[in-house]
Amino acid sequence: MSRVICLPQRMLPRDLERGAVYYSMYTASQRQDVGSVGTGLLDDLELKGVYPSLPAWDFATFALAVGASDLAVQRSNSADGWTRVIELDVALQNPEPFGARKRDIEEMLRFLTGDFWHLTFLEGGRPRALSTAPARFDADCVCLLSGGMDSLVGAIDLTVLGKKPLFVSQLVKGNREDQHHFARRLGGADRHLLWNSNVRSTVDHELSTRARSIVFYGFAALAASALPDIEPLYVYVPENGFISLNIPLNPGRMGSLSTKTTHPVFLHHLQGLWNALGIGATFHSPYKYLTKGEVLLGCQDLPLMDQLMPRTTSCGKYGRLNEHCGRCLPCLVRRAAFFKAGTPDPTPSYRYGNLKATAPSGNANDTHAAAIAYLRYLSDGVGPMAAGALTFATPDERASFQRVVEAGIGELGAFLEHEGII
Repeated sequence: MSRVICLPQRMLPRDLERGAVYYSMYTASQRQDVGSVGTGLLDDLELKGVYPSLPAWDFATFALAVGASDLAVQRSNSADGWTRVIELDVALQNPEPFGARKRDIEEMLRFLTGDFWHLTFLEGGRPRALSTAPARFDADCVCLLSGGMDSLVGAIDLTVLGKKPLFVSQLVKGNREDQHHFARRLGGADRHLLWNSNVRSTVDHELSTRARSIVFYGFAALAASALPDIEPLYVYVPENGFISLNIPLNPGRMGSLSTKTTHPVFLHHLQGLWNALGIGATFHSPYKYLTKGEVLLGCQDLPLMDQLMPRTTSCGKYGRLNEHCGRCLPCLVRRAAFFKAGTPDPTPSYRYGNLKATAPSGNANDTHAAAIAYLRYLSDGVGPMAAGALTFATPDERASFQRVVEAGIGELGAFLEHEGII
């Protein structure tokens, strides 16, 4: 078991528990043996005039602690080389409602990251900033703006439909200006909140980052609390259904080897937690029954999409490569979507653009797995691949989700055939 402890600096003990990883919440650590999380966030909130509700603030604190823990614990040190047992202590302003749902929250994180979580919620968390004159945003909903293709189309579609989203972005290396650019082009420069988790650790970071999305949702909670008079208040999560479901391409990619960032089950758990905490916002996934190619084809302003699309990112390795790798599953789905839409791929570069030349390189790329999955689909249909992964859905939803899996595999296969892989 790995232990992570996230506390305000004033609560840090003089003598640290041996083997535990400590983080100072919201304040830069003054000690070499203690990391820090969320430094600068309080100042950023005040600068934007965002004074969050207590439930939103505590959820954001919890989310930041989970994100830091995910980075702090190496999967390679676990018994099976992947599944971790993480014991997290986090101090909140009002820990009682979190403690009441402790088991449900642990199950939610288990689904998200594939690990076993043991949570302890402590009193004494860092207070939130308060104001009698918070900023009033000319907005009627919240929209996650990640810098990816689907989030861009989602932002465009909402704007064309007459909505005024409060855009929320999570800073990732190299995409600050792109996210600002998207918001400006959509007339939302004054409705854009971009925040950073600012994790500074005393240990090497784990690279799988299965929990990174919960920090994004923490920022969404902060943004939602800045729109207190809107009912119903929707938080739009623009992600295509094929990626959201992330059906394993083969039996070796089950469970936590597939990210569950926007999966319907995770969002269901998260919605239940928000409801229990009193965060008055509802998640809405407008593209959950569409493939990425279908999202592109349905965009409400194609000329604007074509102008902005070259600046979007899809690759999970982009921060390290400074370009798309071209052969991970998100890159393959991206490339297949442009092929489906019948439009030239505007991506400036792919490190491995020639899939036929790079396909034999083993575990470093997903091309082979995607090709095998498509051949299995042609042979056996979508049932064997999707049935076990869709047991969570109602009969009506199951049919829609199965269709999007079938169409998504078809998009991948058509692209791989075009590239000469199949």
